[in-house]
Amino acid sequence: MEKKKTEKNSCEEEISTRKLFGKAAFFVMVFSIVTSAIHIWINSFSLMMVIKKNAIHLGLMLALTFLMYPATKKSSKEKPSIFDWGFGILGILTGLYIYFTYDSLIDRSLTPNTIDYCFAVITVLLILEAARRAVGWILPVLSISFIFYAKFGYVFPGVLAHQGFTWKRILTRMYLTDNGIYGVTLMVSASYVFMFILFGSFLNKSGTAKFFNDFSLAFAGKFRGGPAKVAVMASGLMGTISGSSQANVATTGAFTIPLMKEVGYTPRFSAAVEAAASTGGILMPPIMGAASFMMASFLGVPYLKVMMAGIIPALFYYFAIFVMVDLEAQKLDLRGLSKDKLPNLKLVIKKQGHLMIPILIILVLLVKGLTPLYSAFYGLISVIVVSFLKKSTRMSLKDILEALEDGAKNAVPVAIACAVVGFIVGVVSMTGLGQVLAHNILKLSMGQTWLALILVMIASIFLGMGLPATACYIITASIAAPALINMGINPLAAHFFAFYYGTLSAVVPPVALTSYTAAGLSGANPTDVAFTGFKLASAGIIIPFMFVYSPSLLMQGEITPLGIITVIITGLIGICLLGASNEKYLKGRLSKLESFILFIGAITLVYPGLLTDAIGLAIGAGIFLKNKKKAGRILEA
Repeated sequence: MEKKKTEKNSCEEEISTRKLFGKAAFFVMVFSIVTSAIHIWINSFSLMMVIKKNAIHLGLMLALTFLMYPATKKSSKEKPSIFDWGFGILGILTGLYIYFTYDSLIDRSLTPNTIDYCFAVITVLLILEAARRAVGWILPVLSISFIFYAKFGYVFPGVLAHQGFTWKRILTRMYLTDNGIYGVTLMVSASYVFMFILFGSFLNKSGTAKFFNDFSLAFAGKFRGGPAKVAVMASGLMGTISGSSQANVATTGAFTIPLMKEVGYTPRFSAAVEAAASTGGILMPPIMGAASFMMASFLGVPYLKVMMAGIIPALFYYFAIFVMVDLEAQKLDLRGLSKDKLPNLKLVIKKQGHLMIPILIILVLLVKGLTPLYSAFYGLISVIVVSFLKKSTRMSLKDILEALEDGAKNAVPVAIACAVVGFIVGVVSMTGLGQVLAHNILKLSMGQTWLALILVMIASIFLGMGLPATACYIITASIAAPALINMGINPLAAHFFAFYYGTLSAVVPPVALTSYTAAGLSGANPTDVAFTGFKLASAGIIIPFMFVYSPSLLMQGEITPLGIITVIITGLIGICLLGASNEKYLKGRLSKLESFILFIGAITLVYPGLLTDAIGLAIGAGIFLKNKKKAGRILEA
């Protein structure tokens, strides 16, 4: 018990922020509100140069990082140290320096002087330290490795070797151009991601999260294993507005985990269900996660196209979790909640249904072709207006200020991850590493698409063990996606493939932060939760293979009603078979051989074609009927 407690605490400390008091708390609150107000201004009314906007964004996020996140486990959790204040001030100065001097730098044809190099070094060091605090040590170490690769490329063997770059060239590229720190990753964070995180904070304060919980409980609570299905449904609904797996856990988990434990699920499984379900929030339109905005920028396509492509994969993912939960409920013979414990569905919709209007407004604006920034701004305004339709949901001035504060604080980890990943993206473009690795993926796969997909999947999952989902997507999209595109795979499908497995990083052990957050709410061992959560999420692990072989699932290629209905049905059956294989249960306990055969059946349903579909369906039907017959004999006996 003591060991579990220690492990849990260590996980919490790794991702915890300070609990500030007194003047420091007041200052951070005001600073966060001002930060959100500045972002609303620069994204809605200002015509500021992009690199200047990125610099202001980074400066503000650096300051918040050093004030909110302690340097070590022994650092004060109640107030920042003198060094934290100093680092915070330096962070703001680095942003202001770019803002006020970039015009003169352009006049000098981007020829840096000594002061420019000094600020470049300071900014690089601040970003690395901020990333260590806010997202863990793995991403900074990876970034440093890439920087050293850019400098000392001549010592690397074979195809990885290059002539190397001077420190001045590296600093110039990373700090003074839009191919490094202030590149596309930070641009997306400073604009789309921040505004949608802020939109989610306003929805939370208006009571939308409570509406999602009540609606899910009223709709799904009565079914077998009801509370677990409520967790899946509530997390999916929250995913439409949060775009963050950990925020999803914190919002819905406090409500769903105790309910699951109450009907008979173990604390480990309860936390794992919430972790796996919340992870899918990053996949769920309309907001999705930060990586989806990155994808739109990388591909140069409207965000609407990415959002529309994400609908079926997200629904498939939640169906996969739902299947796993239902199979577990069958094994444990769990019932739903009694009617007296459930809210009335009609009453919930009548009292709180209007809170869905801002999400519908966002959808309508995006479908009409308006930009995500425009949509997010009017979404924010609509949340406040709509909240006044009912007295019970009316937002006060305090609620609005708290939403502004929460929005800025919630944006910090994403912003810092996007900044530090800028080093990796910059080095990849400087050295041509992306093309080299893409060529080698092609070589290793021997031109076989299925093998290339497996290699990219393994690379993404291994990266996911140490990187946030956004960082994982950016790296795989820079290195692996080009290889898939060169093999003739649809570009959107190739990037979605990387995006999907980058998303799963939130639940991949040993660095499964979503699982650790859920474990803290359930009291279970974090490591046990992480592995169980990954097992639950693994039912959806074949989904990216499905949309690569059938791009119509992403609304790409030739789409016919019969064709898309066929791939959807076979895809859902394939997910069911994989879920049953993982749970070793289908109308009864399965042997290892039966589980393996079901796994083969699921794989055959991935590849489109009458023969493969027939084989998969025959395998699934055969084992289902066999176990159903066996279960019937047991009941008769």
